[in-house]
Amino acid sequence: MMNDIPIKSLGIAAVLLKKINNTYHVLLLKRNSQHLNNTWCYIGGGIEAGETAIDAVYREIREETGITELELYSANQFDQIFSPKENYIYIAPVFVGFVQQEHSVFLNDEHSEYQWFPFKEAKEVVSLPGNEEVLQSIENNFVKKKPLIHLKI
Repeated sequence: MMNDIPIKSLGIAAVLLKKINNTYHVLLLKRNSQHLNNTWCYIGGGIEAGETAIDAVYREIREETGITELELYSANQFDQIFSPKENYIYIAPVFVGFVQQEHSVFLNDEHSEYQWFPFKEAKEVVSLPGNEEVLQSIENNFVKKKPLIHLKI
């Protein structure tokens, strides 16, 4: 009898982009929590009871950054993490949000600081393996060319 590794998709991830000096920058947040403390990452969080992934991404962006106005897309990418302790694969859909220059970031207590990084730096700073590939795909498909209208939320 074979034992499968369960796959759990209980959350979302979001990469926010803002044009600064005519170049898109990525918002990264520094975790201030028991889970992944002091690591730089993009927005992520769980899907609550009764929520869709889209409901959850809007809520998490609002809670973690205070940003409520953005142009949102599905990145058609996924964060994937294997948890050796719990023996499951976690997979979360990634969303891309374009933020206007005038919008400020207001962190909640889950993070100690934030910074808008150019893509090259963001790929070097993100902490979890696989995050740099997600950022590369977003740069290729949402910055270097116009995003597909079919992915717009």
